[in-house]
Amino acid sequence: MRTFTTLYEVCHLKIGALTITTASQAETIQLGRKLGALLKEGDVVALVGELGSGKTWLTKGIALGLGVRPDTVITSPSFALVNEYEGRVTLFHMDVYRLESLSELLSAGLEEYLYSQGVVVLEWADRWPEILTEQTLTVELRIINDHRRQITLSGRHSRVRELIEAIKKP
Repeated sequence: MRTFTTLYEVCHLKIGALTITTASQAETIQLGRKLGALLKEGDVVALVGELGSGKTWLTKGIALGLGVRPDTVITSPSFALVNEYEGRVTLFHMDVYRLESLSELLSAGLEEYLYSQGVVVLEWADRWPEILTEQTLTVELRIINDHRRQITLSGRHSRVRELIEAIKKP
């Protein structure tokens, strides 16, 4: 039986959290690249933030960190629902913004990606938190101004703590 958690639990029963402020798209990509270099098969990154907060920029960095070719165009899969990118580990970049119900998400088969042989980055994860795995790393992006973003990484699983501790290292 699968264990699901809610985004509320991930954010409020934290064993680890880290907040970083980036001052440009390039810094957001660099943070993503550092995170991507640490991710491994089975990791799930839940992105939360309003439109324009930098979710896709962070994903571009994660793709680079996973070894996706630098000339690969990374776009939000708003209409495709899932974009796959090959690197040292396959990146499944998902966007569930357009889905209107949990049953629509489940019938699209998106839940299966969470248990795949790759890394999942899920944009708008707060829309369907009940599908998230217990070891999900939640990344909340908040707009400070036109260029600056406050990015908080959190979760309650030991894998999240491991990722956060590694991100803290210079």
